[in-house]
Amino acid sequence: MTVTGLPFDDFRALLRDLPGPDSAALVAARARDQQLTKPPGALGRLEEIAMWLAAWTGRPPAVTRPLVAIFAGNHGVTKHGITPFPSSVTRQMVDNFAAGGAAINQICATYDLGLKIFDLALDYPTGDITCEAALSERDCAATMAFGMEAIAGGTDLLCIGEMGIGNTTIAAAINLALYGGTAEEWVGPGTGSEGDVLQRKINAVKTAVEFHKDHLDDPLEVLRRLGGREIAAMAGAILACRMQKIPVLIDGYVATSAAAILKAANPSALDHCLIGHVSGEPGHLRAIERLGKTPLLALGMRLGEGTGAALAAGIVKAAAACHSGMATFESAGVSNKTDD
Repeated sequence: MTVTGLPFDDFRALLRDLPGPDSAALVAARARDQQLTKPPGALGRLEEIAMWLAAWTGRPPAVTRPLVAIFAGNHGVTKHGITPFPSSVTRQMVDNFAAGGAAINQICATYDLGLKIFDLALDYPTGDITCEAALSERDCAATMAFGMEAIAGGTDLLCIGEMGIGNTTIAAAINLALYGGTAEEWVGPGTGSEGDVLQRKINAVKTAVEFHKDHLDDPLEVLRRLGGREIAAMAGAILACRMQKIPVLIDGYVATSAAAILKAANPSALDHCLIGHVSGEPGHLRAIERLGKTPLLALGMRLGEGTGAALAAGIVKAAAACHSGMATFESAGVSNKTDD
């Protein structure tokens, strides 16, 4: 990554020197796991999740203050008719979140998850990525910094989600810029694009990546040129969690595109993250594979709102509870396996 002397420099410095996992906490968690009243490995991935929690929190696996953070932004590219819904729906859905009427509200209530909604200048859409940068470097860096504040007040598991009409177009453009291929491979229906609308969406992604092609060798430039405020804020939140030893669950296609920016900047940047689910958006599984991750759930969802990550939080909470709450062979008076 090049040094510019501009606002991105602080983020480049953070990305160069990311803290690693806590090896002592991981060793202790593994030792306890071997003493729990079950055959080794019998809880499958739940055991891996418990170890992941220990490594990235630096303490015995526990989830006591889980939080879903939804970042909402609007996009100038929607002027090209790339979605069947108007940009005004973004604000209407933010109001719906506040009123408790969305799917994410019900999931949070079911799994006892906190919920925060972040309105990112919805009245001021980003630039039209087909002919200009979405954001200036200063605005993009400021939005990343704002996203870093999402964890203010404390949490020990952050679920990243978003709302933004047109942002699956943005996610497709980011993935095309980072990984190559064709626009058709990365563009999906989003909120229901089909026919001419879907073709306009594909054309917008092609045009945007071609327009910015001379500036896409720097992941942060990909973010500011092709991204959006919710993408930048999610990237900032994920980065802040790494610095503060907070594990992260990433939601769907759009949230994964924000994570991909960090991974492109530093291959270890997402080691503290899990993918909550693979969505029904066609490019999402391909994007997850590029990140080297395995999603926790595959329910065919493509709503966004952090819904897949929030559902996965229930699994993570269960993994922590099994590790901390199960009896050991000694305490339960259960015979362990023999040594021979």
